[in-house]
Amino acid sequence: MSDSNIAGLTLLGRSQTDYPREYAPQILERFANRYPQHEYLVELDCPEFTCLCPVTGQPDLARIAIRYSPRDWLVESKSLKLYLFSFRNQGSFSEDSINRIAIDLFALLQPHWLEVRGDFAPRGGIAIKPSVRLDNKPE
Repeated sequence: MSDSNIAGLTLLGRSQTDYPREYAPQILERFANRYPQHEYLVELDCPEFTCLCPVTGQPDLARIAIRYSPRDWLVESKSLKLYLFSFRNQGSFSEDSINRIAIDLFALLQPHWLEVRGDFAPRGGIAIKPSVRLDNKPE
């Protein structure tokens, strides 16, 4: 990978990782897609997502699946890990979390399309599985 491809990346390769204590969309980083002429799929499986119920303060655990068809940008995975970690102390309903993740990633990457799905562990006998798809409609 060329230096120009990784010039803006600040988190990858650091000897110490500082985990955010609050919601931190600014931590997301991207790098140039070397194959923008190809229409392809990127799938990210994030099995350790946590946030807090905004009413009870109890932890909600989920596996987050992110899928997108990139244009010019790809998300850097360590920044994504830290971004998702930033929800850990955030009071947020599962549906809100999934939509927020989709909105933040879509703004960062401007892909052809992006999907985010949350598979939240059952609470009170009900598993919540919200999903959202955002499309970059041609003008």
